[in-house]
Amino acid sequence: MSDRQTAGTKVLGVAGSLRQNSRSTRALKSLLDIATNKYGAQTQILDLRETRLPLYNPTVGPGEPVDNNIQTASRMVKWADALVLASPDYHGSMSGTVKNFLDYFWEEFAGKTFGYLCTSHEKGLTVMDQMRTAIRQCYGWSMPYGISVNGEQDFSAKGEIINVTLSRRLTMLARDLSIYGKLIREQFQKDLEDNDSYTFAARYRG
Repeated sequence: MSDRQTAGTKVLGVAGSLRQNSRSTRALKSLLDIATNKYGAQTQILDLRETRLPLYNPTVGPGEPVDNNIQTASRMVKWADALVLASPDYHGSMSGTVKNFLDYFWEEFAGKTFGYLCTSHEKGLTVMDQMRTAIRQCYGWSMPYGISVNGEQDFSAKGEIINVTLSRRLTMLARDLSIYGKLIREQFQKDLEDNDSYTFAARYRG
Protein backbone atom coordinates (compact mmCIF):
# COMPACT_ATOMS: atom_id res chain seq x y z
CA MET A 1 0.00 0.00 0.00
CA SER A 2 1.51 3.33 -1.05
CA ASP A 3 0.89 6.75 0.48
CA ARG A 4 -0.62 7.74 -2.86
CA GLN A 5 -3.42 5.20 -2.39
CA THR A 6 -4.69 6.77 0.82
CA ALA A 7 -3.34 10.32 1.06
CA GLY A 8 -5.96 13.01 0.93
CA THR A 9 -9.04 10.82 1.25
CA LYS A 10 -11.72 12.89 2.99
CA VAL A 11 -13.29 10.86 5.80
CA LEU A 12 -16.19 12.22 7.83
CA GLY A 13 -17.18 10.64 11.12
CA VAL A 14 -20.79 11.11 12.22
CA ALA A 15 -21.26 10.67 15.98
CA GLY A 16 -24.86 9.74 16.68
CA SER A 17 -25.00 9.56 20.48
CA LEU A 18 -26.31 12.34 22.70
CA ARG A 19 -24.61 10.81 25.75
CA GLN A 20 -21.75 12.77 27.28
CA ASN A 21 -18.47 10.81 27.06
CA SER A 22 -20.13 8.40 24.65
CA ARG A 23 -18.03 5.31 23.95
CA SER A 24 -19.19 5.14 20.33
CA THR A 25 -17.93 8.70 19.87
CA ARG A 26 -14.63 7.84 21.54
CA ALA A 27 -14.15 4.84 19.27
CA LEU A 28 -15.04 6.98 16.26
CA LYS A 29 -12.49 9.63 17.21
CA SER A 30 -9.85 6.91 17.59
CA LEU A 31 -10.65 5.61 14.10
CA LEU A 32 -10.38 9.11 12.62
CA ASP A 33 -7.03 9.66 14.37
CA ILE A 34 -5.72 6.43 12.84
CA ALA A 35 -6.97 7.43 9.38
CA THR A 36 -5.15 10.75 9.68
CA ASN A 37 -1.91 9.72 11.37
CA LYS A 38 -1.37 6.30 9.79
CA TYR A 39 -3.00 6.67 6.37
CA GLY A 40 -2.79 10.39 5.61
CA ALA A 41 -6.53 10.93 5.27
CA GLN A 42 -8.21 14.25 5.87
CA THR A 43 -10.79 13.83 8.60
CA GLN A 44 -13.60 15.73 10.25
CA ILE A 45 -16.19 14.77 12.86
CA LEU A 46 -19.83 15.79 12.87
CA ASP A 47 -20.85 15.32 16.49
CA LEU A 48 -24.64 15.43 16.53
CA ARG A 49 -24.60 16.07 20.26
CA GLU A 50 -22.98 19.43 19.54
CA THR A 51 -24.39 20.11 16.07
CA ARG A 52 -28.02 19.26 16.78
CA LEU A 53 -30.33 19.01 13.80
CA PRO A 54 -34.01 19.87 14.10
CA LEU A 55 -36.44 17.04 13.42
CA TYR A 56 -36.54 16.55 9.66
CA ASN A 57 -39.55 18.24 8.07
CA PRO A 58 -40.06 17.45 4.37
CA THR A 59 -42.57 20.29 3.98
CA VAL A 60 -40.00 23.03 4.57
CA GLY A 61 -39.83 24.98 1.31
CA PRO A 62 -36.69 26.15 -0.53
CA GLY A 63 -37.43 29.80 0.21
CA GLU A 64 -37.56 29.35 3.98
CA PRO A 65 -34.55 30.06 6.22
CA VAL A 66 -32.24 27.10 6.81
CA ASP A 67 -31.01 26.19 10.29
CA ASN A 68 -27.26 26.87 10.73
CA ASN A 69 -26.62 23.33 11.94
CA ILE A 70 -28.29 21.89 8.84
CA GLN A 71 -26.01 24.03 6.69
CA THR A 72 -22.97 22.83 8.64
CA ALA A 73 -23.94 19.17 8.28
CA SER A 74 -24.65 19.61 4.57
CA ARG A 75 -21.24 21.19 3.91
CA MET A 76 -19.47 18.37 5.73
CA VAL A 77 -21.38 15.60 3.95
CA LYS A 78 -20.68 17.16 0.54
CA TRP A 79 -16.99 17.50 1.46
CA ALA A 80 -16.53 13.83 2.32
CA ASP A 81 -15.37 10.96 0.11
CA ALA A 82 -16.20 8.41 2.82
CA LEU A 83 -18.26 8.47 6.01
CA VAL A 84 -18.36 6.48 9.24
CA LEU A 85 -21.73 6.32 11.01
CA ALA A 86 -21.42 5.67 14.76
CA SER A 87 -24.53 4.82 16.75
CA PRO A 88 -25.51 3.25 20.05
CA ASP A 89 -27.84 0.26 19.94
CA TYR A 90 -31.32 1.37 21.00
CA HIS A 91 -33.75 -1.58 21.06
CA GLY A 92 -31.94 -3.22 18.15
CA SER A 93 -32.04 -0.07 16.04
CA MET A 94 -29.95 3.01 15.33
CA SER A 95 -30.42 6.08 17.50
CA GLY A 96 -33.11 8.55 16.49
CA THR A 97 -30.31 11.09 16.13
CA VAL A 98 -28.65 9.07 13.37
CA LYS A 99 -31.95 8.35 11.62
CA ASN A 100 -32.84 12.04 11.69
CA PHE A 101 -29.43 12.86 10.17
CA LEU A 102 -29.94 10.33 7.39
CA ASP A 103 -33.37 11.75 6.57
CA TYR A 104 -31.79 15.02 5.44
CA PHE A 105 -29.71 13.52 2.63
CA TRP A 106 -29.84 11.13 -0.30
CA GLU A 107 -28.13 12.50 -3.44
CA GLU A 108 -25.19 13.56 -1.29
CA PHE A 109 -24.52 9.92 -0.33
CA ALA A 110 -24.28 8.58 -3.89
CA GLY A 111 -20.86 7.32 -4.91
CA LYS A 112 -19.47 7.56 -1.37
CA THR A 113 -18.21 4.75 0.84
CA PHE A 114 -19.64 4.12 4.30
CA GLY A 115 -18.37 2.33 7.36
CA TYR A 116 -20.38 1.49 10.49
CA LEU A 117 -19.64 1.43 14.19
CA CYS A 118 -22.08 0.48 16.97
CA THR A 119 -21.87 0.29 20.75
CA SER A 120 -23.93 -2.67 21.89
CA HIS A 121 -24.05 -5.55 24.36
CA GLU A 122 -25.35 -7.74 21.51
CA LYS A 123 -22.92 -6.84 18.70
CA GLY A 124 -25.27 -4.31 17.08
CA LEU A 125 -25.72 -6.34 13.91
CA THR A 126 -29.31 -5.24 13.31
CA VAL A 127 -28.31 -1.62 13.92
CA MET A 128 -25.58 -1.74 11.31
CA ASP A 129 -27.84 -3.62 8.88
CA GLN A 130 -30.43 -0.85 9.17
CA MET A 131 -27.87 1.87 8.55
CA ARG A 132 -26.52 -0.12 5.60
CA THR A 133 -30.05 -0.49 4.17
CA ALA A 134 -30.67 3.26 4.39
CA ILE A 135 -27.38 4.01 2.62
CA ARG A 136 -28.07 1.44 -0.11
CA GLN A 137 -31.36 3.20 -0.86
CA CYS A 138 -29.34 6.36 -1.47
CA TYR A 139 -26.84 4.61 -3.79
CA GLY A 140 -24.01 4.76 -1.29
CA TRP A 141 -21.40 1.98 -1.04
CA SER A 142 -20.95 0.12 2.24
CA MET A 143 -18.02 -1.77 3.67
CA PRO A 144 -18.97 -5.46 4.01
CA TYR A 145 -18.26 -5.43 7.76
CA GLY A 146 -18.82 -3.16 10.74
CA ILE A 147 -17.32 -2.64 14.18
CA SER A 148 -19.12 -3.60 17.37
CA VAL A 149 -18.06 -1.93 20.61
CA ASN A 150 -18.85 -3.26 24.08
CA GLY A 151 -18.10 -0.41 26.43
CA GLU A 152 -17.47 -2.43 29.58
CA GLN A 153 -15.12 -4.86 27.86
CA ASP A 154 -13.36 -2.52 25.45
CA PHE A 155 -12.68 0.60 27.54
CA SER A 156 -10.90 1.28 30.79
CA ALA A 157 -12.42 3.38 33.57
CA LYS A 158 -10.49 6.32 32.11
CA GLY A 159 -12.11 5.87 28.71
CA GLU A 160 -9.08 4.34 26.99
CA ILE A 161 -9.39 1.42 24.57
CA ILE A 162 -7.98 -1.70 26.20
CA ASN A 163 -9.18 -4.36 23.75
CA VAL A 164 -6.46 -5.19 21.22
CA THR A 165 -8.98 -6.75 18.83
CA LEU A 166 -11.03 -3.55 18.76
CA SER A 167 -7.90 -1.49 18.09
CA ARG A 168 -7.02 -3.75 15.17
CA ARG A 169 -10.51 -3.53 13.69
CA LEU A 170 -10.52 0.26 13.99
CA THR A 171 -7.22 0.31 12.13
CA MET A 172 -8.59 -2.01 9.44
CA LEU A 173 -11.67 0.15 8.86
CA ALA A 174 -9.59 3.33 8.83
CA ARG A 175 -7.32 1.77 6.23
CA ASP A 176 -10.12 0.37 4.06
CA LEU A 177 -12.14 3.59 4.08
CA SER A 178 -9.04 5.59 3.16
CA ILE A 179 -8.39 3.34 0.16
CA TYR A 180 -11.83 2.34 -1.11
CA GLY A 181 -13.34 5.71 -0.30
CA LYS A 182 -10.87 7.38 -2.62
CA LEU A 183 -11.13 4.77 -5.38
CA ILE A 184 -14.93 4.71 -5.50
CA ARG A 185 -15.31 8.48 -5.26
CA GLU A 186 -12.80 9.08 -8.06
CA GLN A 187 -14.54 6.56 -10.32
CA PHE A 188 -17.95 8.07 -9.54
CA GLN A 189 -16.65 11.52 -10.50
CA LYS A 190 -15.27 10.13 -13.77
CA ASP A 191 -18.62 8.49 -14.50
CA LEU A 192 -20.37 11.81 -13.94
CA GLU A 193 -18.14 13.44 -16.56
CA ASP A 194 -18.52 10.58 -19.04
CA ASN A 195 -21.38 10.08 -21.53
CA ASP A 196 -21.86 6.40 -20.73
CA SER A 197 -25.51 5.81 -19.82
CA TYR A 198 -24.82 2.29 -18.47
CA THR A 199 -23.80 3.47 -15.00
CA PHE A 200 -25.88 4.46 -11.98
CA ALA A 201 -23.93 7.75 -11.89
CA ALA A 202 -25.74 8.85 -15.06
CA ARG A 203 -28.84 9.79 -13.08
CA TYR A 204 -26.80 12.34 -11.11
CA ARG A 205 -25.54 14.30 -14.09
CA GLY A 206 -26.67 17.91 -14.25
